[in-house]
Amino acid sequence: MKIDGVINGQIANGLLILLGIEAADGPDDISWLSAKIAGLRIFDDEQGVMNRSVVEIDGGILVISQFTLFASTRKGNRPSYIRAARPEIAIPLYESFVAAVSAAIGKPVETGIFGADMKVSLLNDGPVTILIDSKQRE
Repeated sequence: MKIDGVINGQIANGLLILLGIEAADGPDDISWLSAKIAGLRIFDDEQGVMNRSVVEIDGGILVISQFTLFASTRKGNRPSYIRAARPEIAIPLYESFVAAVSAAIGKPVETGIFGADMKVSLLNDGPVTILIDSKQRE
């Protein structure tokens, strides 16, 4: 991930987390989500079965704030971001999430800069993309 042409955060094998924080989110959501991500078995084992977590493969995590995940396109053609948390709520929760997921995997995670114009590159292996919503704990 680059900001102003400079690499700010990068990982090899692991997870790119696009983190959207909505106004209704709180510390309980952060705690649940960080534990869920650390334990999620989505990496292949020796038989090619998704059976390993990011911890088990010693993978990295890159967390990028992404308020546009809460875009509502219900009316008209211009997305509304009314559900996205304002910075005074989102920034502390983003920082709390980064700390919690780092503790859950037992090592530092890479991050973007909240609110910055970032150029994110991704090689999606599989591809595997999973949406996890802390309000719909399945």
